[in-house]
Amino acid sequence: MSVKAPYQGAFTPVRDEITAFDLPVTGRIPDELQGRYLRNGPNPLRLDDPRLNLFLGEGMVHGVRLRDGRAEWYRNRWVRSAAVARSLGEKVRRGSRFPGSDFAPNTHVIGHAGRILALVENGFRPYELTPDLDTVRPCDFRGTLPAGYTAHPKLDPRSGELHAVSYATRAEFVQYSVLSPAGMLTRIVNIPAPHRPVMHDFALTGKYVVLYDLPAVNSLTAAASGAPLVYDWQESRGARVGLLPRHGTEVRWFEIDPCWVFHTLNAYDDGDRVVVDVIRYPRMYADLRLDGNSLPTLDRWVIDTASGKVTETRLDDRAQEFPGVNPTVVSTPHRYGYAAVVPDMHSYFGPDDDLESLPDQAYGDALLKHDFSANTTAVRSLGRGHYTGEPVFVPGTSPGAEDEGYLLAYVHDPGRGASDLVILSAQDFTGEPLATVHLPARVPLGFHGSWIADPA
Repeated sequence: MSVKAPYQGAFTPVRDEITAFDLPVTGRIPDELQGRYLRNGPNPLRLDDPRLNLFLGEGMVHGVRLRDGRAEWYRNRWVRSAAVARSLGEKVRRGSRFPGSDFAPNTHVIGHAGRILALVENGFRPYELTPDLDTVRPCDFRGTLPAGYTAHPKLDPRSGELHAVSYATRAEFVQYSVLSPAGMLTRIVNIPAPHRPVMHDFALTGKYVVLYDLPAVNSLTAAASGAPLVYDWQESRGARVGLLPRHGTEVRWFEIDPCWVFHTLNAYDDGDRVVVDVIRYPRMYADLRLDGNSLPTLDRWVIDTASGKVTETRLDDRAQEFPGVNPTVVSTPHRYGYAAVVPDMHSYFGPDDDLESLPDQAYGDALLKHDFSANTTAVRSLGRGHYTGEPVFVPGTSPGAEDEGYLLAYVHDPGRGASDLVILSAQDFTGEPLATVHLPARVPLGFHGSWIADPA
């Protein structure tokens, strides 16, 4: 992989850390939005490393502070792992691991137990950030985290517990853990997995933790050779989905067609059945490559625990990614789901000669709102060149309909050569934005983010 791919076009890194106050706003920011919208993504310090891919770029968190109808500030900061701190001429933060076992998390950023945490998977610990996005240190949850964590924990909105499934390249098990509302690990279950599967995400229902044991596995051979990717695709091994009772230790496995899942929309129990909505790829990581793989669609798996069968149904065949729901319905039945259009994953990961010819509109320039009760999908086009990523749902402060709330997303404005924070009404999905916060810089395409509300 050359230095040009994939860090060009919409993924081109920014080189400076910026702090800007009193951002200009078109429209009106809802008064109930009191907090920070943060998003993480890869932003490599160096582009001359031939091993670079989107999973290896050092994490940079971009954030906007909203309060009392104002956009008080925008900040972007690299997560200071030991290597990043040294590269920037700074003191290494206390608790950072030695080079080779330390990483600047680049995949997600969440708030839990009064902490802001930058997350990544594959055996690395989270890093704690201050409310102004400065790096504090690696976080081990007050000494209770035995090893690495995950990029995709699930918050149970009823108990306040944070559930996670973690893996590591050389581990012959995956680890299910539960973090209390106070930020301490209270439950750990090691699930045997000698074939070292890659479990980027999982699902949570009221009864179960839903595990994805798919053909992507950690390759020790690739890891030892220094390959850019340490994942391999072993389709002949088959695929299965597992149900681990929340308070149990034994997984019941169900066979499914070989596929790959980066992200879950949501899951819930329905009597003896478990319903899981996922973004599904027919294959991924073929020949230790990200490019040349398949397009993602929104699919539903219905696991019948009585018959032992899994029914797989296509819900929407548009290529899409970064799905989500109102966080108050996580692990329970949902009516609505949201996602970003991804015209072609090859646009993200393809060979250099193709990437060089891709115009900005080849990246995602639309958002989707799925209504699973009405069987409809609303498409919000953002305009030519206005590429965006994950939309984050923020519930309204008054209980109401499931879609009563807001969608927040960074959207690139090609006219300004910079990005906006766009705030949409989830109920008026295709209407005019409620507010557009004009940022002073470009936010490259990245991965996941969160709305972190001020304490009540």
